[in-house]
Order: sequence, then structure tokens, then C-alpha cells
Amino acid sequence: MVEHILVADGIEADRAVVGGWLEYAGYQVIHARTGKETLEAVDARHPDLVLLDVQMPDMDGFELCERIKALSAVTPVIHLAASAVPLRDRTQGLTRGADGYLTEPIEPELLLATVNATLRYARARRHAERLAGKLADLSDATLAVNTAATLDDLLLAAARGASRMFAAPVTALAADAGGIAVRYATCDPSTGHEAGTREAAGQEVRRQEAARQGVMGHAVVGDAAVSLGPVARGVTMRTEPARDWANLLPQSGPVRLALARVQSRPPAALLVGTQATTEDEDPHVLSQLSQTVALAVEGLRSFDEERRIALTLQRSLLPRDLPAIRGLDLAARYVPAGTEEIGGDFYELLEIGDRLLVAVGDVMGHSLHAATVMGEIRHAVRAYASEGHPLSEILRQVNRLMLSLLPQELATVALLLVDPATGEVTLANAGHLPPLLITDGGAEYVDVPGPILGADLDRPAESRVTLPPGGTLLLFTDGLVEDHRRDLLDGLARLRELAATAEPDLDVFCDRLLGTLMREDHEDHEDHEDHEDDVAVVVLRWNAPCREMSGGS
Repeated sequence: MVEHILVADGIEADRAVVGGWLEYAGYQVIHARTGKETLEAVDARHPDLVLLDVQMPDMDGFELCERIKALSAVTPVIHLAASAVPLRDRTQGLTRGADGYLTEPIEPELLLATVNATLRYARARRHAERLAGKLADLSDATLAVNTAATLDDLLLAAARGASRMFAAPVTALAADAGGIAVRYATCDPSTGHEAGTREAAGQEVRRQEAARQGVMGHAVVGDAAVSLGPVARGVTMRTEPARDWANLLPQSGPVRLALARVQSRPPAALLVGTQATTEDEDPHVLSQLSQTVALAVEGLRSFDEERRIALTLQRSLLPRDLPAIRGLDLAARYVPAGTEEIGGDFYELLEIGDRLLVAVGDVMGHSLHAATVMGEIRHAVRAYASEGHPLSEILRQVNRLMLSLLPQELATVALLLVDPATGEVTLANAGHLPPLLITDGGAEYVDVPGPILGADLDRPAESRVTLPPGGTLLLFTDGLVEDHRRDLLDGLARLRELAATAEPDLDVFCDRLLGTLMREDHEDHEDHEDHEDDVAVVVLRWNAPCREMSGGS
């Protein structure tokens, strides 16, 4: 690339001589006769170097140098002066911003050598500053990518960061865990335009076709199949025709594709035009960011897979069907936590002779391990209840089991034993929230004390209440009433208010409570679907005395 040199001198003959030497050496020369013209040229033409006479016709050369540096601090300035200029003035020129000083008579060899050396230093300085800027952008992009909570946010953070680094449009994309469907994000810094996609309608057909052909590394974006593989582990850099990526990154020239693969999983990739990656360090910086994206995508994939396993485990451990019992209406709901949490809430309904056992519980913590502990506690409750133990003894036995085999775990459980013939309900509690009794007179919590499971403490005897005809009991976990935007006491009060009049259809009743409370929890939150804790709810209503029972599971 031809470098531009501004020659600023009030004497036309001197400008012509110096400019001729520079042009002969291959430089593009810009001429300025006055200080005003010099400043205008620096501002408009951005020369690579300024040769400045210290005695301009309209302005002191030293002051002019300071004003040039104010416009462009990185533009080097070399003063040209007559030999009669005192040493004090030459020193002043250097202290006020000049990068060099030449005195007449000036030999062309010395001038060109000085210009070459000064430009070489300026190029190295600009390169170092660009590299420092790109490394700072890389650091910012890495932080944003690694703190993204979703794949879409992650890809957008990568596209934004890379577009800042290269001052050009960039697309970040990744295959899903199945290796076929693609999500992507594009950022164009010149327009501020950002775009992204989720799976489009019709991709399922193409995914099945690709799977049938055994293609693991092919992605689907819109209506075009895009090949991301085969890709070896690590980072692979490729240059590809613009037409192959026109639907993702409109470019007039070739694109550079940086693919990064972790283990044997589908790769992540960054796309940027080759004309934006001409510096020696650009491939390295692009490679670093693509590897960061691939590692972060793999982390999200692993988290999603663990969460899916945990949710599958949770659902497999919950009752598939509710028992059909004459005299009792039943409804139950389980709502998993949002995308960042896996809970340990559970419920159980089990026929014990001519009565119904209801259990609702919550294992402390949010993880696959919590879901596993939940399954162990649920099975223990079922086993001890099937042996015919009283409710208080069931809790004692489960607590003894936890102290022995699960000493680091804590859980809460509320147990009810309902006689559908009489409406009599026996209650025992292990640190769980109290059941809510709903009658024609309103809704009140039934105080049933008892220490949490996992604590080596004495347990009180059971409590008893008798349901009036049409009386309803509501059991629930804390995710229904507590959120970081609402404390527990406020949530309990709000639930009692909402449940004071229960619909005849308990399924409708459950859905109304869940919908209202969860909507209120998130009314100031952007993602209404992202509930931070899971929720289990069981509702039972005693209709009329009846001893006959049928069905169950």
C-alpha cells in the first residue's frame, strides 16, 4: 500500500524539491502552502507522515505541530529547518511533539532514510495499537460469550465481539446437539443491524433427510444446506466462496471460516470477509474466539443434556396417573424450573387400603443429584407407607434413612392420609409449608409442625382435621409462592387470597393458581417462561361420604 506524506512549506521551490525526492522513492505526496492548509489536509487526508517547515507563512511551526498532534496523535511529524535555527528552537520542536528534526542543507539520502525509519516506527506503533485493541475486544467478547445463558445470546455475543475486532460484518453459528439444525447470529457494525434465527418451519424434514444419509456435520439454515464438516478437533481455518454463505453473510469477496470442534461434537464457526482479516494476527485472534465459542457452546450443550436427563428422571418418578377414588376429586401439577435450574420437588398419591396417602416434598438444591435424591425419598415414603406405618413413623423412618445413607441432604415432606368415607384427614409434616384448607368460610393454613428431614430431632405426633362436604386441601412446594421478587410470607398471603374461592373443576383451579402466581412473579421480568424454582401442587376435595373405592395406579 502506497504511503502518503504531507509536505508543508511556504516556499514552493522547497516543496517541489522535497516532494520530487519522495515521489521518486514511491511515496504519494500531498502539498500544503500554509498552516491552515496543513491542518485541513491532516484532518481530511490522514497522511502517514508530515514534513513540516518550522517557519510557515501564517503560523509558527512549533504551534502547528502541536495542533497536528491534537488532530492525530499517532501521525509522525518531522521538522525541516534552516541551519541558522538556534539549538534552543530545535529542542523546542522536539519537546512540543515533533518526532524528528532535519536542518538544511538536506541530502536526499538522509531525508529518505529518516522518512523510512520514522514510517517504520509508526507502522510498528499502529500495528501494536491495533493488536492491543483487538486483544481487548477479544477479552470482552470472551467474557460475554462465557457468561451467556442461552445459545442465542452466546452466538450474538460472539458476533458482536468479532465485528468490533474486525470492523466488519460477522456471523457466528453452531450446530445443535444433533449436529443438523443451526442457530446463528449476525452483526454488522456499519449499520448496527443484528439478526439471528431459531429453527424454521420445514427444517425437520431436511434434518431427517440428512440423518438418513448419515451426514453429521451438515447444517440447515433457512432453505439452504450448509456444510460444516468434516471438521477435525481443534480449530480449522478455511477460505470459501462468498456464494456458499450468501444467506448468512452477504459479501462481495471470499469469506474466512473459522471452525472449532470440541471432542467429537458438532462444530461452532465464525464467518468474516477475508478483506477484513488482512493483518498477520487476525487468523490467530479469530481462531482464539472460535475456540472460545466452541467451548462455551459445549458447556451449554452439556448443561442442557443434564437438565433433560434430570427432567426425564423427575417425570418418570412422578405418578403417571392419579387414582380414581369415589368421594374425592383430585388434581396435580408439576412445573419444572426455568432453563437454569433443576429442582427436586415431587408429589405422590398412593392408595393404602381404603384410604389415600398424599405426599408433597422438596429436596434442597437444584441439580441432577437433587432429582435423584428426590426419587429415593419418594420410594422410601411409598415403601414405609405400604408396610402400614403411621405417618409420624413414616417420617421417622425416612429421616433415619437419610441420616444414615444421605447425611448431607435436607428435604421437606408433608404427608396426608385421607379417609374418603368420613372426610377425616391425618397430617404429618417434616418442615414443609402448611396445607391450605379451603371451605365455604374461606381459606386458612393448617398448622402442622415438624422438623425438616435430615435433622436428628424428635418428631411430633400427627394432627387431624375433618373436611366438610366440598372441603378442599391444597398442598404445594415453595416455588409456587416464593421468588426473589416476592418473599415467602407475601406469597403465602397471596395464595390464600387467590384460593379462597375454588372452581368446581380442580384442574381449572390448579391452572388458575399457577398461571396467576407465576405471571405475577415475572411481570417485571423479560422472560416469562423462566421460573427459577420448580413447583409441585396437589389438590383434593371431599365430595360426600362413600366407602367404595376403585381404580388407582
